[in-house]
Amino acid sequence: MNRRKVAVGMSGGVDSSLTAALLLERGFEVVGVTMLLEDGNFHERSCCSSKEVEDAANVAEKLGIEFHVVEEREAFRKSVVNYFVAEYLRGRTPNPCVRCNRKIKFGKLFDFATSIGADYLATGHYARVIFEEGRFKLKQATDLHKDQSYVLYNLTAKKLARILLPLGDFSKAQTRRLAAQMNLPVADKPDSQEICFVPNDDYKTFLQNFAPGADALQAGNIVNTSGKILGTHSGVANYTIGQRKGLGISTPHPLYVTKLDVDNRQVCVGSNAELFTTTLMAGDVHWIYKPPLPATLQAKIRYGSLGATCEVAQDEKFLRVTFNEPQRAITSGQSIVFYDGAEVLGGAIIENGG
Repeated sequence: MNRRKVAVGMSGGVDSSLTAALLLERGFEVVGVTMLLEDGNFHERSCCSSKEVEDAANVAEKLGIEFHVVEEREAFRKSVVNYFVAEYLRGRTPNPCVRCNRKIKFGKLFDFATSIGADYLATGHYARVIFEEGRFKLKQATDLHKDQSYVLYNLTAKKLARILLPLGDFSKAQTRRLAAQMNLPVADKPDSQEICFVPNDDYKTFLQNFAPGADALQAGNIVNTSGKILGTHSGVANYTIGQRKGLGISTPHPLYVTKLDVDNRQVCVGSNAELFTTTLMAGDVHWIYKPPLPATLQAKIRYGSLGATCEVAQDEKFLRVTFNEPQRAITSGQSIVFYDGAEVLGGAIIENGG
């Protein structure tokens, strides 16, 4: 009987390296695959740089597995980088990791895995795929502090049947300890916390170099809720909802960014209380499993947020989400992800708060 073949997306880090080692140990025919996305701007420890490709190749060699490098620079630039820039220039705050998982890691990489005859695609994400109640479900990782299910909501039930996530029941400490026991050369390698294509994590300079002259990068006024001018700013795209530091204005009470108005080149500020709202509209909706609507679900409005109970209803082409308790700094461009307990049901892109 032939062994089941699995393509492992190897980023050069400890998570994907251990994923390959574990699956090899479990008897799979393992093929390592690294996507080369670097276009000259990537910092040294990004998940897609030439240095990471080298590290992944070294791990594959140690494990004695077949290894491929797939060049997807153009697809990454069009699908992720251009999207990232366009959203900021609209006064929104995108999540490029969500986009990359949708278009690249579980798009292009999944297609490559299929082309080489792999039965499965595996990654080092901390989340779980479980077959339950007659269908494949995406669930949160056991270690909620490391859970990455939020960025995977664009998966489909059909793809889940061919995806392996071996680290879903691990903590990061367990991953590093096991990698060290297996003598993987990247066992102690630090995690990259930055956006892979933004040098030095300086997205403001990146935007200025990428789109000089854009309206969202031109100076304008900082105004309060009543429209009173309080100062000037360096460009709407340089600010995010909820931001307090770096406003360059002096007031008796703390002020926070509450709205970004690209058309009028205004950054609107207000009190912390003005950041809280109970409703939002969301578009570009994707369901892994669509519940009958309206429904009471839990939702996260950003990667690091805690889940909150909400009512979800269909409103023409958008979802209307109403939270039981007000949420702080709901931000257009970010993803809202819906859960039923530990299960990820789907998600959407926030259009506006309120």
